[in-house]
Amino acid sequence: MADPTGFLKYERVEPPKRPKAERVHDWREVYAEQPQDVRNAEVATQASRCMDCGIPFCHNERSGCPLGNLIPEWNDLVRRGDWAEASERLHATNNFPEFTGKLCPAPCEAGCTLSISPLSGGPVAIKRVEETISAQAWEAGYVEPRTAEESTGRQVAVVGSGPAGLAAAQQLTRAGHEVTVFERDDRLGGLLRYGIPEFKMEKKVLDRRLAQLRNEGTTFVTGCEVGVDITVEDLRERYDAVVLAVGALRGRDDTTTPGRDLAGIHLAMEHLVPANRHCEGDGPPEITAEGKHVVIIGGGDTGADCYGTAIRQGALSVTQLDQYPEPPESRDDERSPWPTWPYILRTYPVHEETGERLFAVAVKRFVGDDEGRVRAVELHTVRVEKDPETGRREVVPTSDEVQELPADLVLLAIGFEGVEHMRLVDDLGLSLNRRGTVSCGSDWQTDAPGVFVCGDAHRGASLVVWAIAEGRSVAASVDAYLTGGSDLPSPVHPTALPLAVV
Repeated sequence: MADPTGFLKYERVEPPKRPKAERVHDWREVYAEQPQDVRNAEVATQASRCMDCGIPFCHNERSGCPLGNLIPEWNDLVRRGDWAEASERLHATNNFPEFTGKLCPAPCEAGCTLSISPLSGGPVAIKRVEETISAQAWEAGYVEPRTAEESTGRQVAVVGSGPAGLAAAQQLTRAGHEVTVFERDDRLGGLLRYGIPEFKMEKKVLDRRLAQLRNEGTTFVTGCEVGVDITVEDLRERYDAVVLAVGALRGRDDTTTPGRDLAGIHLAMEHLVPANRHCEGDGPPEITAEGKHVVIIGGGDTGADCYGTAIRQGALSVTQLDQYPEPPESRDDERSPWPTWPYILRTYPVHEETGERLFAVAVKRFVGDDEGRVRAVELHTVRVEKDPETGRREVVPTSDEVQELPADLVLLAIGFEGVEHMRLVDDLGLSLNRRGTVSCGSDWQTDAPGVFVCGDAHRGASLVVWAIAEGRSVAASVDAYLTGGSDLPSPVHPTALPLAVV
């Protein structure tokens, strides 16, 4: 039973960060390492703030965690110091809690009952507790390979090794199927490897989990683009089922602003991928912020990743632009009532380091030099209007005044448009829907029999926690397709949406 008065006795405390002057000069994680006993004691105190709230919205897929994490249970286990059982309960619903503990924006905390009123001191530090349970589990040796008792003899191909593909692969391997994961890149992990900067999650964390999957029996093939290096015909002949977990990496571009064709203007992933490869030891990136004035267009997570990367590369200045007005610092009950995802100002650790964020502005034009390279951006203030009938958004200038910012490197972090156009999808006879993703039925099966889809390839660019949840769910459907039934958990339905966007 939780401590119903813990939140009255203890304040919410964030994990300590490394000094800014230190962390901006390396690629190590932002958060400081603590002695195990100090860390565990602090987190046990934070876990004790979880109250006996009766209806825990934190682990509801629509208002909190789509994985259905048993948050009140492992909070109380941590409070009582039973880290082994807490790890067991955490891993019962989440294959990779170290990924979500470091990368998830924690919709569970938005759904926490203590988020209803600011007088409560803020929600339980669920994300910090989760990450610490995972860290303790690895340190204490609780995490071991879980091999299937017997083989079904069925072969499954998983295309893509991001969090959705890895979750599906691990679940299916543990169910006794022979699973092969195909990855077109030279290393495994998808966006976990080449999209997420090292300062958010060091890749040793990913490699440690990949070793567990290998020891359980999952086979990995890198440098292989399915549809090109192996034909769809060969794939269908060799495997009894196929899971598409290819992501939604087609970046949204700005094709209308004058000057877009100038050199020095790039999509965000053209900057992040080489930077991550540099951290892997592949040599210096071709696109670097070193010695440059950097302007990042887009106010979301990807923009923040570019922001921190540019700082560590030695940018002269970093400015992030957002076309929307600056959000409030606390929840507006009319606009985003509890337990929906709140519309508030989100400040990432990188924003505390240096640089500037500008709100309610947009680029009027990119200004070039005599050599055809961008040298500045012209900005004007704007507001975003939404057509009540069509729902389309239009960016409207609010002033004729123009501000010029120096810009030697411009990064477009304005979202993703869906699955990349690839031969694999065409040769399977599939087409992309209006969202640019692959549709499926209630059993996660596409229009191609025996071919299933999950993760960003199905729902569009989303959170790591949704990718893992969909990977687990598609595994249950594939298992049932191959054997006639399944005991694997299926946390979400293909049509599931978080309450915040319903």
